[in-house]
Amino acid sequence: MAAVGAALVALTAVPAQAHAPVGRPAPHWQLKDTGAPDVRFRGLAAVGRDTVWVAGTGGTVLRTTDGGGTWRDVSPPGAEDLQFRDVEAFDARHAVVLAIGEGEASRVYRTDDGGGTWTESFRNTDTRAFYDCLTFFDRRHGLALSDPVDGKFRVLSTGDGGRSWSVLPDAGMPAALEGEAGFAASGQCLVASGPRDVWLATGGAAHARVLHSADRGLTWTAAATPVPAGDPARGVFALAFRDRAHGLAVGGDYRADQPSPRAAATTADGGRTWRPAATPPPAYRSGVAWLPHSRVAALAVGPTGTDLTTDGGRTWRALDTGSYDTVDCAPDPVCWAAGEHGRVARLER
Repeated sequence: MAAVGAALVALTAVPAQAHAPVGRPAPHWQLKDTGAPDVRFRGLAAVGRDTVWVAGTGGTVLRTTDGGGTWRDVSPPGAEDLQFRDVEAFDARHAVVLAIGEGEASRVYRTDDGGGTWTESFRNTDTRAFYDCLTFFDRRHGLALSDPVDGKFRVLSTGDGGRSWSVLPDAGMPAALEGEAGFAASGQCLVASGPRDVWLATGGAAHARVLHSADRGLTWTAAATPVPAGDPARGVFALAFRDRAHGLAVGGDYRADQPSPRAAATTADGGRTWRPAATPPPAYRSGVAWLPHSRVAALAVGPTGTDLTTDGGRTWRALDTGSYDTVDCAPDPVCWAAGEHGRVARLER
């Protein structure tokens, strides 16, 4: 698999089709017709080259098992008024989706039969809570993140694959900054790497921070990032960690008429310190993912395009100008992206 990853990195070293070597096309997004042009997909789980789950507006969940050739609408019944912003899939049959919003709009559903049936495993009854993202360490253990309640971020925990959830004690959670919250933009404001490490991204306050837990959410430490904040629309929107030390953060200002300078950062010490990218993406980015089996290559996506790094996040360059909100890669290796107007695409090379 290392050789496959090396080949993928070599291909993605080409920033645009016009600069590709003769006989070797540059990597590009190949759109797959989902048949859902009115849906915005911010939840994406790439199981592999053929199997992908997407979740979005209108309570919509779609699944493909033939590489996007056909899509099956597997939306939970009665969810039409919900906004699904995150989906975590373990394979073609088992998946967990998160609906976001105030009070009872925040819910979690699980399926064990490819979306044929769903079980609502959590419904938020606290009007002060607003859940943004979820992540899993393995098939059993996972967390879901809410914006601060009583001055601290609230975290849900599951130990049975999302069949049941409980609120973790907040004694080990640092106090939230004034105005601080998570962004439910891509399902990547809460990410895990390995069996116990997890990070959450924030914005909206004077500083954009990343909080890290090494014990599955019981205790946390906070670190400031160089990503601009100081406004409810600014901060870190997405994180990606290739191991427990090396991570990427992207974000900016999601308003289309506002610039997003210094909207990417890197860490090599598990999130204790963050450095700004020397050449960041040129605009707001809401999703980020490491390429499979690579120590240096990653993709960042947003409404104005896709950017590629081949040096671990220090410099980024344009790869595509299409609009995407989230990106995810699977080990086989393959990467997928999803966004507005029912857009779902697979990276071809």
